[in-house]
Amino acid sequence: MPLSDIFDKRSIKPSLESTTREAVFRELVESIGAVHPALDRDIGLQAIRDREDKLNTSVAPGVAVPHGYYSGINGIFGALGLSETGIEYGAPDGKPVHCVFLIIIGEESREKHLHVLNQVMTLINSDGLELLRKAGSPEEIHRILSHAR
Repeated sequence: MPLSDIFDKRSIKPSLESTTREAVFRELVESIGAVHPALDRDIGLQAIRDREDKLNTSVAPGVAVPHGYYSGINGIFGALGLSETGIEYGAPDGKPVHCVFLIIIGEESREKHLHVLNQVMTLINSDGLELLRKAGSPEEIHRILSHAR
């Protein structure tokens, strides 16, 4: 399953409005909810917070992958946000995060999410992260995600 199946064009934010971790969570969960109206945004947001409270999800310099489990949905839904100025995220390296892959995972998709996280890591460890940062539109970002395997 390509990442473009998880990250709908409408939930890709090439320029995040939010500047704090909590506000970014809200902004990205809201964008998923706009694409998937059955998603209860408060429950989705709480799922992200619950997971983040266990362990910071900054996975690489400048990149975070907040994710959480939601029993009320089927499948895996994502939103991607980029920030030129960076977000104070509490990353282990103390540096701001510029790229956030937020993922909400339905209970029946728990096993599939490891594959999705692996795809994200492969993308950011290749030239994909730089391509995402240079992309100018949700459509261009979505195209990059469609090639991630």
